[in-house]
This record gives sequence, C-alpha cells and structure tokens, in this order.
Amino acid sequence: MNKMRKRCAWPGSDAHMIAYHDTEWGVPQRDDKILFEYIVLDTFQAGLSWQIALNKRAGFKKAFKNFDPKKIAKMTSVDVERLLQDSHIIRNRLKIAGTIKNAKAFLAIQKEFGSFAKYLWAFVKNKTIQNKHTRSSTIGASSKLSDAISKDLKKRGFTFVGTTIIYAFMQGAGLVNDHLISCFRYKEVQML
Repeated sequence: MNKMRKRCAWPGSDAHMIAYHDTEWGVPQRDDKILFEYIVLDTFQAGLSWQIALNKRAGFKKAFKNFDPKKIAKMTSVDVERLLQDSHIIRNRLKIAGTIKNAKAFLAIQKEFGSFAKYLWAFVKNKTIQNKHTRSSTIGASSKLSDAISKDLKKRGFTFVGTTIIYAFMQGAGLVNDHLISCFRYKEVQML
C-alpha cells in the first residue's frame, strides 16, 4: 500500500530513504537527544548525499555513544584516531572532531536555555513553518531563517553548520514542512 501513496520524489526507491521520509522527515522534533542525532548526521552529510549518512546511521549510533552529547564531549584524540578506522561511519577527521566540538556547544546551549529544543524552536516562535510547494524545484537549499540559525550556532561554537546544512536540519526536525502538497505526508505533518 505504501508504494501506491504519492510522496516527495527525493527518497527514490531506497528503503531507508522511504522509511525516513514516511516516518521522520518534517515531524516537529522537540527531543534533545534526537535533535543532537540529527546534528551529528547532518554534520557528516555535509558535502555528501543524505542517503550515505542515513545508511550509516546505525554505525554512527554505535561510534558516537548512542548520540549522547555528554559522552561525546569527553572524547579525546585517541577516540578520533579509533573512529578514523571505523568503516561503519564516514571517516573524516574534521567531521569527527567537529562532532566532539558540537557536543560541547550543544551542552552549553542546554545549560543556558534549559534545552536545545527550547533554543531552536524560539527561532520559529514554537510553530512549524508550513510551506506550500507544488514542485521540488521550488524548495530552496537555504533561507533567511537558516542563515540566522547558522550564524548563531557558529557564534556559539558549532562547526559544519552552514546555512544549507541547517536548512536540511530544519526540514528533518520539522521546523519547516517542505513535503510537497501532493505528498501524503504533507497534511499528516501539518497536523502535528
């Protein structure tokens, strides 16, 4: 029955991509642990395809201590060297080191705001932006809002948080609903 549903074109025929599209993408996410997981995955996706990062999700979960920012923030150069040998993740020294740096910055935001979700959702006044795209070609790769969030995260010590990565993060975390209006998930996500 899922195959008969009209959905956005970007998942293609990949089972992981379809499952992610149909169950996660665009769902308003306010759980700090999941938001941090998305940051980690988006960090490693930078310059690559989302499909590559998503297909290595289980490897990232194991390598990065179940996406626990407190544990990741304590990782050392020894951990970086070990992770560079782990074929279950994308092996990139700068991204591994960036994830450790981002964990520390994430914890600082939690301390300041009470939660990362509270900090993040304030940018959209706690309400998902409901876009009304009829074609994939009208969906931008960034926005003034992703520019602002990117700039603020960089100021707070994050890395690999350029405006394009942040816009993808916003889509995944449900700050924007970029499902095509013809997609079966558009109205479902709109109601969340």
